[in-house]
Amino acid sequence: MNKFIKINRLKIWLAVFVVFLSGSFGQKIFAQANCDCAPNEVIFELTNSSDLSIVAAQYKLITTPLGQVGTPPTFRMAIDRAQTTNTPPQIVSAMTSDTRIKKAEVNRKLSAAEREGLPWTIGRSWAVGRSWAVGGSAKGYGRQWFPDRIRLDEAFAQGGTRGAGVTIAVLDTGIDLSHPAFAGRLVPGYDFVDNDNDPSEVGTLRQGSYGHGTHVAGIIALTAPDAKIMPIRILNPNGEGELWRVTAAIIWAAQHGAQIINISFGYPEKVEILRDLIDYCDNGVTLDGKTFPEIGAFRLVVIAGAGNGGNSLPIYPAAETRGVDGLESVGASTRYDKLALFSTYNRNWIRLLAPGENIVSALPGGRYGTWSGTSMSTPVVSGVAALIKAKYPLLDPDMIVNQVKETGVRIDYTDSQNVRIQSKRVDALCAVMNNLNCIAPALLQNDFEFNTNSTLSD
Repeated sequence: MNKFIKINRLKIWLAVFVVFLSGSFGQKIFAQANCDCAPNEVIFELTNSSDLSIVAAQYKLITTPLGQVGTPPTFRMAIDRAQTTNTPPQIVSAMTSDTRIKKAEVNRKLSAAEREGLPWTIGRSWAVGRSWAVGGSAKGYGRQWFPDRIRLDEAFAQGGTRGAGVTIAVLDTGIDLSHPAFAGRLVPGYDFVDNDNDPSEVGTLRQGSYGHGTHVAGIIALTAPDAKIMPIRILNPNGEGELWRVTAAIIWAAQHGAQIINISFGYPEKVEILRDLIDYCDNGVTLDGKTFPEIGAFRLVVIAGAGNGGNSLPIYPAAETRGVDGLESVGASTRYDKLALFSTYNRNWIRLLAPGENIVSALPGGRYGTWSGTSMSTPVVSGVAALIKAKYPLLDPDMIVNQVKETGVRIDYTDSQNVRIQSKRVDALCAVMNNLNCIAPALLQNDFEFNTNSTLSD
């Protein structure tokens, strides 16, 4: 009997331990063992930069920083593999109780919103099986459904703006610089993957995320045709980037004249340095007083894709909208003004929708194709923000974000808990006219006759 009781107690304790591991503690252990980050780097802020050499020695880091930004300074440091086998998450965990150190984090890998095989989307691509572009033509690009849905031509005519004088930085996989859609619309950019002045896309069509940046930029070119596009390559052909690379790209974009940043990537964990930087880009102030002299007086609107998990999982930096001014997260809507099934939704931080289903845009090689995802919604909003900035040049980033959102058409949808959620779908006409009582145009018969059966076309 005693042996039987002991065996059953052991089974109970094993079950408890399994449940424990499946909870937050177990997830942290799993994350440490499978860090989606640069394998030999950590990032942290020091209140006193004179402590750097002592901190480096204590945590077995190479003394000379790989990079430094902001005040108080945030350092990117390499782990000295001759002294330690600790992983970046283990070192970051040890730093959390050190009063000299703030905001310690790994150099997180970020991913394009339509990248396939992301483990935190339950085995699906963010675009839920629709991750690569198919179909489309130059004629289809100019005559597709979404410009009519957001009343783009009316915004040009009645609002008197096409985005002239505004520069939008596209932080993505690069673009096809010679594509006809971008003729006369580009300003110099930079490649933070290869560290050179050529931000062209690299890869093979229909493999990985190659073409993602070109498609995103093509939507901006259609939405704000007189705005300039600054191509900045921060993602490799697989749609992967790093936190520090993105930080450097935002600073570079600000220093070189961008007023709007388009972000179609993210990760489901907070990233401290990126949050601080985006917060500072609005009005030069962060909650804890950190500054970025590298940016100085330049100000940026940041438009970020919400993700395509088809759930409410927060994706950062888009999910920072509640605490960061000048940042707008964008979910995807359909041609029928419904929430797209693939779109991430969350009533706490997704405040705006934009067309993101079956959007025709540019692809490398002078081609065109359709793609679905919040990466397609985001450049629509970036383009509309450029129209507002061109017409009202004195508005600060938070004012522009609020005008885009508050002038949208009201969209109601039901989440997975059967909770009715109110949101707005961007409307270019109402945005440039600053009409707070925007009413959606009626759906036309041809809206219900859309046929996606087409082939990839030059």
